[in-house]
Amino acid sequence: MKRCISLVDYASSDEESEPPETQSSSINADVEPPSQPPKKLKKLPTLPAYLAPVAPVDNPALHQGRRRTAPHIEGQFAAYVYVPLLVNRRSRLHGVLLRIFEAAKVAVPLLHPIGLADADGAGPVELHISLTRPTYLRAHQRAEFKQAVRNAAKTTQKFSASFATLAELTNGERTRTFLTLEIGAGHDNLKELSNRLTPTLKAIRQKEFYEDPRFHASIAWALLHNPEEQADTTSPHSDSTLASSSSNARPPGGPTCGEDTFPTIPCFPDSMVPKLRADFSRELAQVGVGTFEAEEVRVRIGKEVSRWRLRD
Repeated sequence: MKRCISLVDYASSDEESEPPETQSSSINADVEPPSQPPKKLKKLPTLPAYLAPVAPVDNPALHQGRRRTAPHIEGQFAAYVYVPLLVNRRSRLHGVLLRIFEAAKVAVPLLHPIGLADADGAGPVELHISLTRPTYLRAHQRAEFKQAVRNAAKTTQKFSASFATLAELTNGERTRTFLTLEIGAGHDNLKELSNRLTPTLKAIRQKEFYEDPRFHASIAWALLHNPEEQADTTSPHSDSTLASSSSNARPPGGPTCGEDTFPTIPCFPDSMVPKLRADFSRELAQVGVGTFEAEEVRVRIGKEVSRWRLRD
């Protein structure tokens, strides 16, 4: 009968011999072998500087005094959803926007343009109509969020929209104030599109959009005085996309310099927006000027922009 061969050959307890390295004479049985000094581990070389990860630095000096609304967290991506409006530089709308900005800058010299600065540019000016608040995603949530935006686009039909008036709005942190074009026609369509994203925002524990949003496109901005100094003089935060500045509670004083020496203002002058409305609202509301077709929705996650066409 053949002896079975084991996959692993274990030593038998009744074997008379021991492995050579374990054999010893009876004289040296109680003598321990000299211990070997531990091997010294080699230190790994330092990574070159160009391979080291660079953490974003919140330096207002690099961004005209603007600050992050939320601190940088590794592995977290800022995101927002919007409807783009591409304004041809030869269009009547672009001409009106330039004249509005020039008139506003006379009243507020510290005003910064949004998309209008490169007057010699060949491409169109891109304005954004936001559909969400700033949203913060973990890496594994990006695909789910993009799928939600894609589904919203595929179930929403293209629609016409128009600008109705000008307004001053401030961000939620009250660090900047904006000159905006508010949407008239198309408001309900934008709200329906925004509402389609609410279940996903709730599922990933992000704030949904405002209950009574004021859809708009921003065309200029200015830095505000320290929000803590204005705590008792500004209007309460509204439920709009941005908080509307109150004309009845204007803090005194003109432009000053903030803590980083960037000039700030308390708000726009009381007369500025009403005058702009009187001078430009009628022209802005004309067919072929402030009217446009909403045909696409986009989502920006970090530096990546994805886009989907609305349904025909």
